[in-house]
Amino acid sequence: MFSGPTADDLPAPQDPILQAAAELLHTGGIDALSTRSVATAAGVQPPAIYRQFGGKKRLLDALTLFVFDRYISENRRLIAASTDPLRKLEQMWELHVDFGLTNPHCYLRAYIHAEHTRLSSCAAQSFELLRHVVTALGSQGRLRLSVERAADLIRSAARGVVLALIALPPHERDLQLSDTMRDNTLSAIVNDEPALPSTPSDLPGRALALHEKLRSTEDCKLTHAERKLLGEWLVRLADEA
Repeated sequence: MFSGPTADDLPAPQDPILQAAAELLHTGGIDALSTRSVATAAGVQPPAIYRQFGGKKRLLDALTLFVFDRYISENRRLIAASTDPLRKLEQMWELHVDFGLTNPHCYLRAYIHAEHTRLSSCAAQSFELLRHVVTALGSQGRLRLSVERAADLIRSAARGVVLALIALPPHERDLQLSDTMRDNTLSAIVNDEPALPSTPSDLPGRALALHEKLRSTEDCKLTHAERKLLGEWLVRLADEA
């Protein structure tokens, strides 16, 4: 499916140092994360942090993975709890914005300032989950755009909202902005009802549904080249909406 951090890359869920660092980050922000303060909160000596992480920068990298893993797990829980892809997208948007505003430093490190594969894979995992849900909408004939374009649009809009709100002091943030952007974005890509064969204007939605069905079907009499060409045609039709 997606390629993210391996089990060896991710910190143990009950790591006392990362647990303490996550709480300090949540309550005091990045300025509260000195090596000494983390060591005190975790009940260890500062050298223990250097032995485990090699310094503050690697501690911050590990902390970002630690916090982000919780976010990914919550996304998976939301996806499993609902059968309606549109409702899943609404909830995933809300979770994304809440995660960014609650963990701005980790958000920026994962989405904007990722410097190596493990951190950049955080954003990749999140996008792959988003694309999975958007694909489900496409399979139902409920998309106005191709899966790729729809997923890119949602990702760009949600990220833009978070970055705009992070830049403001908490008391100046208008959270209604997120709701408005979410509704407008989803309205731009989602049909109110699944595409019906009797409605000529729903050609893009039907093309999208056929494209996703083709992608998920192994038993097909078309050659690989024919499937690829047909897929390109269907995506082009879907994007003509």
